[in-house]
Amino acid sequence: MKEALTPEERRLLLAIARQAIEYAVGGQQPPALQLDRLPPRLREEGASFVTLTRPDGSLRGCIGALQAYQPLALDVQEHAVAAALHDPRFPPVREEEIANLRIEVSRLTPPQRLPYTDPDDLLRQLRPGVDGVILQSGWRRATFLPQVWEQLPQPEAFLSNLCLKMGASPDLWQRQPLEVFTYQVEDFHE
Repeated sequence: MKEALTPEERRLLLAIARQAIEYAVGGQQPPALQLDRLPPRLREEGASFVTLTRPDGSLRGCIGALQAYQPLALDVQEHAVAAALHDPRFPPVREEEIANLRIEVSRLTPPQRLPYTDPDDLLRQLRPGVDGVILQSGWRRATFLPQVWEQLPQPEAFLSNLCLKMGASPDLWQRQPLEVFTYQVEDFHE
């Protein structure tokens, strides 16, 4: 990962995310970001995921990008709105929920292909708690952020659940070679 963001850069990104959610849930476009007023690293291209959780810690929305294609600040703003309103697993966030939502931002490194010879080799190479993992088979693709290792600490269960998320059989990773990529994140929350 490039150099970690400063506490001020992190605070700014979290404020951008919260403001975007407040505006979008209220039916308005978030204000245009004044990129020239932001620190240089927030203007650089960056990939992010924005995760929303309820007070009990349960997931309320999570959307992001695996590849950088726009300034990091815009990426966070866009994915905050998408996590609040467009995660297909949840209904849109309601205004009365906003104050209690916890916002987490994950800044991703570029994904790197993980070559492996067989399922056992794949298991040996994964780094629980460190690597985010992307599985791909044809047009199907899914990812788990490194934070998911907290709920699924066993690599076998992690990969099986990732196959399910991809819309495939949970043992697909054992039955056929898949394209596997790993990445790391810098994550921070309110």
